[in-house]
Amino acid sequence: MSFNIVVLAKQVPDTRNVGKDAMKADGTVNRAALPAIYNPEDLNALEQALRLKSKIEGATVHILTMGPARAAEIIRESMYRGADGGYLLSGREFAGSDTLATSYALACAIRKIGKVDLIVCGRQAIDGDTAQVGPQVAEKLGLPQITYAEEILDLSNNKITVKRRLERGVEVVKGSLPMLVTVNGSAANCRPRHAKLTLKYKHAATPSEKQEAGSDYTDLYDSHPYLNITEWGVNDIEHDIQWLGLTGSPTKVKQIENVVFTAKESKRLTAADTEIEDLMKELIANHTIG
Repeated sequence: MSFNIVVLAKQVPDTRNVGKDAMKADGTVNRAALPAIYNPEDLNALEQALRLKSKIEGATVHILTMGPARAAEIIRESMYRGADGGYLLSGREFAGSDTLATSYALACAIRKIGKVDLIVCGRQAIDGDTAQVGPQVAEKLGLPQITYAEEILDLSNNKITVKRRLERGVEVVKGSLPMLVTVNGSAANCRPRHAKLTLKYKHAATPSEKQEAGSDYTDLYDSHPYLNITEWGVNDIEHDIQWLGLTGSPTKVKQIENVVFTAKESKRLTAADTEIEDLMKELIANHTIG
């Protein structure tokens, strides 16, 4: 009996290194100006999926990500940690997608994958902090969802039991499969790379990467099919083009303001009460606080 788990993951710009060139004039993120990393909470989600794989005989874990060709790196990163493979949804038609267009494209891709028993993803991505994509995918697929998961406690008899971490405590809920679960950053950290898996999958690549490399590894990929990462373009999924990319994204950025702190904006204070009081008045007056 097979049990198919899909982890929705995203390669995101490292927001710890945001500078003045981080945004484009049209309000989209200038991803070329920032180093790309695996979205942190998606790694928490991957760990929950891998734990289920170790418990359920015949379970598989595949990654689904949308982005440019370089986003295949997080699929390989997942395979180094125990995932079985992945799907890259890539093409100019997907560029500029907000959460609505992104969730639509991912839902179309999941329908193409076919039988999926469980979808797991991080609560939110650090480049948007909206926490909308996971729930929107569930709605588009007509699936029940459990959000803010901290641990998947049990999966049996077509039921899943999840511990949720909420603002004022925790709760344990149970739901029927198929199901979508979003995972908090408070969940267990993802396991590190496995040395044997890293050696096994280090040549895994998408068709675009193979073409770009220009190396003749045809025999290698024919004899080792697990090294072939699936890549889909807009023509590989059933879709309505008006719901993709910028056209399908109702979210518009009205204004961008870069705030870069410099040493000139620092101020030295003594322990005098009057100086502290003056500083508080200044911060309130310029709306830094209050």
